[in-house]
Amino acid sequence: MTVGKSNSHVVVADRATASPSPPTPSSRATAWIISAGVIVVNLDLFIVNVAVPALGDAFDGSSLASLSWVLNAYAIVFAALLVVAGRLADRFGHRRGFLLGLAVFTVASALCAFAPGVGWLVAARALQAAGAAALMPTSLALLLVNTPAEHRPRAIRSWAAIGGIAAGLGPVVGGVLVEADWRWVFLVNVPVGVIGLLAGVRLLPDARPHREGPFPDLVGAVLLTLAIGALAFALVKADAWGWSSPRVLVPLLAAAVLAAGFWVRSARHPAPVVELPMLRTRVFATATLGALLFTVAFAAMLLTAVLWCQQVWGYSAIRTGLAIAPGPLVVPVLAVLAGPVVRRLGAGRTAALGCLLFASGLAWWALALDTAPHYASGFLPGMVVTGIGVGLALPTLVGAAAAALPPTRFATGSAVTSMARQTGSVLGVALMVTLLGAPDGPGEALDAFRHGWWAAAATAVLAAVTALTLHRPGATTTAPAARP
Repeated sequence: MTVGKSNSHVVVADRATASPSPPTPSSRATAWIISAGVIVVNLDLFIVNVAVPALGDAFDGSSLASLSWVLNAYAIVFAALLVVAGRLADRFGHRRGFLLGLAVFTVASALCAFAPGVGWLVAARALQAAGAAALMPTSLALLLVNTPAEHRPRAIRSWAAIGGIAAGLGPVVGGVLVEADWRWVFLVNVPVGVIGLLAGVRLLPDARPHREGPFPDLVGAVLLTLAIGALAFALVKADAWGWSSPRVLVPLLAAAVLAAGFWVRSARHPAPVVELPMLRTRVFATATLGALLFTVAFAAMLLTAVLWCQQVWGYSAIRTGLAIAPGPLVVPVLAVLAGPVVRRLGAGRTAALGCLLFASGLAWWALALDTAPHYASGFLPGMVVTGIGVGLALPTLVGAAAAALPPTRFATGSAVTSMARQTGSVLGVALMVTLLGAPDGPGEALDAFRHGWWAAAATAVLAAVTALTLHRPGATTTAPAARP
């Protein structure tokens, strides 16, 4: 996401010169159009997770290893293209970038709905992620350009809150749609996208693009995509093929070689996917690593929660959505209330506290859950505690990473952190596929899920340890959560 460099000077100038004025009809229309696009992108994560068991039934009992690519293809492509898409939008215009992204996302959603098999669905999800990568970094830029200076802080908070609202509604909406037909999980995006495109062509501001600067590193984006994909493939297949199998070792080696090539490209290219000098800023690098590790645990938690409710307890999709919803609904509340905690404890300790709470929620499931359904005393406490952990940890880590950089690198740094989180999501899903395997009977399923929850809890503890290193001498992390 590279909106910061192109807009930061505008924000500063407007604050100095603009007189207070109410939001104009044009700015309200822009906000509604942008919100519609951002909501469908954020909803998609939780909706599709709830739909995974239904997809397995629809596609002749496809294995979890195959279905995991419905989630991972999206996260991999989104991670690799996020920075590139933002830089392209800076060159050719944010309005064009937003509308193109929304158009691609809408068309890809329709292709997902009518996919005849898992392979086609995975390909359509990758295309969908390319649209999301173009849409997300341009949305905030358009919002700021068309919002009066004195209303921009409120606009930014509203933009950031969209993700929390979508997270809270996603499981329930996904459950309702899956009960009707899994295809509605994707078709629901189409009318929203079409209306957004028609309104956007007429109402979105057409700011002058910034064509100066080198062209973004597309080869680096391809190398990153292949590296993450090869690593995820090896992790997903390791349980079935064995860690010592050449079919697992070869993609692991390929991932290492591709990652090395990506690193070399990033060091030499004038507009790389990852600006390596930013990683020399210790607080930024540490907070980004903490966010990656925490997202590994979060993605594992979300996938196992859905699979446990539907495949072990036999819940319907809508009942699963309602069972999961309390956790995501807690997140935006805690993200807002975390400010005083951060000011008192510091970002590192606050994030570590959130990571440990998240780990304790997973440990509760591992100790308390059994194959006999007992939601209120077993599942719900773990869901609420993990939600509190997410609300404390993730916004704080993202805010700490952003606050460690100068304003001119804020947008690019935020994109790198988002890319790290998407990579963590891929690894979390792949890790759970390996640990869950294909259990035979309720007893084996219980053991497999417990192993998965303990592994995810251990990853969250590792994220907590990483967050605590933010308090070493020289770290300045006392109030970054003001910008979650």
